[in-house]
Amino acid sequence: MGDTKPPVTLDLSWDGQLQFTARAEDVQFTLDGDRTIGPAPMQMLAASLAGCMAIDLVHILTKGRQPLVALRARLTGERADQEPRRFERIALHFTIQGDVQAGAVERSIALSHEKYCSVWHSLRQDIDLQITYDIVAAADRAGAH
Repeated sequence: MGDTKPPVTLDLSWDGQLQFTARAEDVQFTLDGDRTIGPAPMQMLAASLAGCMAIDLVHILTKGRQPLVALRARLTGERADQEPRRFERIALHFTIQGDVQAGAVERSIALSHEKYCSVWHSLRQDIDLQITYDIVAAADRAGAH
């Protein structure tokens, strides 16, 4: 994994009120401080962390030939009461569907948390991050909870 990644570039244009159009290469999305037409920056940060770790899990589990059928993540972030209202605690729960071994999931979570998730390693490391998971058999449907 020694290949150098290009720098991350993003262009942001104010659209009025607290809304901005963000462009990253060929992808465009809206940021909205009022959360009416798009996520707010802290929601995007939460999505980035959950997404980074979920991508790691899918990559590691499928590379390890685990029979992954589906993966869902739910993140709950608790913020400080006073400015800058940063994340102080984050609970991230994965629901994994498939006849996947618990040990493989635990190793994947540890590798993501300790080594691979660049989003996590870009955040303050004093955030209390709790990662949990459930495995649902491939024949079962992963219900929402």
